Amino acid sequence: MKKIEAIIRKTKFDEVKEALLDADIEWFSYYDVRGVGKTRQERIYRGVVYDTSYIERTMLTIVVRDVNVERTVNAILKTAQTSEIGDGRIFISPVDDAVRIRTGERGDISLYDTN
Repeated sequence: MKKIEAIIRKTKFDEVKEALLDADIEWFSYYDVRGVGKTRQERIYRGVVYDTSYIERTMLTIVVRDVNVERTVNAILKTAQTSEIGDGRIFISPVDDAVRIRTGERGDISLYDTN
């Protein structure tokens, strides 16, 4: 099993969500995050200076079976990529075990229903 964490633009969330559902990734967590990027600049909008060094993004956390890693990463890449600075990052980490609380099932069988 692998844990995939993807930091994406907030504007791309709905597209990425649909791409993941189309790739049969049925469950994931997401939350709003802020980060600091390499590019530092200020923008002026209606005479007010905004510091854009704090970047608002959405982070997705997905745990998948090993066979679904490439499908998941490709779905995120295809829909989140704009080819501009600030598209985000994808991190892939090993997961030692998972337990479904309701049934006590362990391992990758606990990730999805067998039905």
